[in-house]
Amino acid sequence: METATVNKATPRNNFKSEEYFINMGPQHPATHGVLRLLLTIDGEIIKKVDPDLGYIHRSIEKMCERDSYQQIVHLTDRMDYLSSHINNEAVCLTVENALELEVPERVKVIRTILGELTRLASHTLWWGVMGMDVGALTTYFYGFRDREMINDIFEETCGARLTMNYNIPGGLMHDIHPNFVKRVKEFVAHFKTKLPEYDKLLTGNVIFQKRTKGVGILTKEDAINFGASGPVARASGYSCDVRKYHPYSALDLVSFNEALDTAGDSFARYTVRIQEMWESLSIIEQLIDNIPEGDHKVETKAVIKLPKGEYYQKVETARGELGVYILSDGSKNPYRMKFRSPGLSNLSLLNHIAVGGKIGDLVATMATIDIVVPDIDR
Repeated sequence: METATVNKATPRNNFKSEEYFINMGPQHPATHGVLRLLLTIDGEIIKKVDPDLGYIHRSIEKMCERDSYQQIVHLTDRMDYLSSHINNEAVCLTVENALELEVPERVKVIRTILGELTRLASHTLWWGVMGMDVGALTTYFYGFRDREMINDIFEETCGARLTMNYNIPGGLMHDIHPNFVKRVKEFVAHFKTKLPEYDKLLTGNVIFQKRTKGVGILTKEDAINFGASGPVARASGYSCDVRKYHPYSALDLVSFNEALDTAGDSFARYTVRIQEMWESLSIIEQLIDNIPEGDHKVETKAVIKLPKGEYYQKVETARGELGVYILSDGSKNPYRMKFRSPGLSNLSLLNHIAVGGKIGDLVATMATIDIVVPDIDR
């Protein structure tokens, strides 16, 4: 009986691999912003991620040195354009604190309601794009369906749907529309029935969970060391919600839970934002029937001059902590203005959590960090 000769293949561990580089982006401005990632990969395994920024830099901080404090407000909604109302509010709060100017309670409550509507508008867009990034196109249409209701309220209130110009030092540009309370309550009732759809469509989807669970893990210690904030940090168990620890406007009048998780992976960053949407609805519900009567602003001088000194105010945007620093020399323009935006710190940890994963994992991780690049390119 003849014995067949078998050609043994070369063992896999004898193959040599070679690192190479690919560009991920630059993307179109209508996606996450104009960002280029230079990836060092070995096969499909990521060895290094180098973010390349600056494609949409507009010198906003330098422009602030020549503009009045009223004009500066309207530059900030071009940074994180999905948190524009909150960005505007941050500058107004800094100026008002420097002037020791107390705004009416009506203003504080309206600002807080609009701030939480802004957070919801941002999170619904993020949810729709998150699903689309990992291949679930239907989420995009569901998210935008609900976001449009908020944008309609914004448009009726201040004439803008994205880059709001409603906050001014001393209050609001004008009072709320007569339909405001009615339309906000209609949206809250509508969205409370739609949020469970998000869970049915995406959260509980087995494929989606496999794409996000255990992917892009960030520990609590690393979140603190990188200066992460917002849902990115809270998904790693780091309690850092500015609304809780340094409440501003009417946030000290409401009760809400800080959305936290401890897994630190992409799925945790996803679920934290879902929790935050429920909490934003709760905050709005507590305030919408209790808007105080009174004026929508206090009059300020046509030319605002802050006393000499340094002033700082932080707020919680949809992406995390935004800090506004003003160094005043007593003139009508700041000597120096600096924005501590959440995007730069959150993006800085991408290489740390992406190395060792695959390119597909990087897509999911990027989506859960929720970068808006103009927030970084200032």
